[in-house]
Amino acid sequence: MLVDSTMADLSDLTFRTAFILYLAALIMSCIYYGRMFGVLDMRRERARMDQKVAVGAGGGSELIDAPSDSFDQAEYDRRVAGARKWANMTQALIWFGIVLHVASFITRGLAAKRFPLGNLYEYILAMTAVVMVAAAIVVQRKNWHTIWPWLLAPMAIAMFLNSTVFHMHVAPVVPALQSYWLPVHVSSVSVGASIGIVSGIFALLYLLRMWQPRGEEHGFFGAIAKPLPSAKTLDQITYKTAIITLPLFGIGIVFGAIWAEVAWGRPWGWDAKETVSMITWILYAAYLHARATAGWKNSKAAWINVFALAMTIFNMTYVNTVIAGLHSYAGLN
Repeated sequence: MLVDSTMADLSDLTFRTAFILYLAALIMSCIYYGRMFGVLDMRRERARMDQKVAVGAGGGSELIDAPSDSFDQAEYDRRVAGARKWANMTQALIWFGIVLHVASFITRGLAAKRFPLGNLYEYILAMTAVVMVAAAIVVQRKNWHTIWPWLLAPMAIAMFLNSTVFHMHVAPVVPALQSYWLPVHVSSVSVGASIGIVSGIFALLYLLRMWQPRGEEHGFFGAIAKPLPSAKTLDQITYKTAIITLPLFGIGIVFGAIWAEVAWGRPWGWDAKETVSMITWILYAAYLHARATAGWKNSKAAWINVFALAMTIFNMTYVNTVIAGLHSYAGLN
């Protein structure tokens, strides 16, 4: 099968351009994150002033020593407008990057004349694209732009490694992957794992926020956590994304078992990839069960989600590149 070298070069170019755009967006999001410190300080100061006014008016005492009209509303509005400008530029740049990111996936498939999920490079290409699309939708709907530095940093690292260490030239897949089950099995697993990564990142942020409650932040980590949403909000997103991850990832494993029966004559063989994937799915199931069980604190359940994230990363890197097995299609073994 001939490879379209023009499309292959275009795929690499759009992927690297998307990476550069995400890096620029990361810098902008960090600037926005920093500007939100001043906005939050003024917002909390106004809340304290209003509380004093309310207490003084209700009790008839002399506590109205900091009236709300002493709050510099013009300065507050200026800071909010300045921060929002950086947030909007970040979001616009991310959507532009996503368009190029998805274009890189499509042109990779056109170059190879097959579904582009035949090796580790293509798998990470697809996963990072799904993560960015899912994250962009969530952030834009809820206006949680302070989340972007925490999401963009790991995505930038993954894309950098993918374009350097894990990069593979376009080539036909091995005979075992030349099946209609390839897009069915691998796409469902990759989408499920991608949303699981988003869930795991939010679980980490939830644990950080629980450690540093809103309005009670202290120390270095308290300063970092200040612009984050509330623990309840982070916990809800962690839970909702895990609900999507569990069935998608589970369906992908089932499709893999059916494909294994056709290709290898057995549905399950405790291959390293199979085993770690099953453990990851069980961890997501355990998280949802713990999250819905009375007596379990959400913070304890969140740690299970974090372990599932760790297993996903372990499966995607170490298992794919070091451990030999029937799923050793990374091109690096």
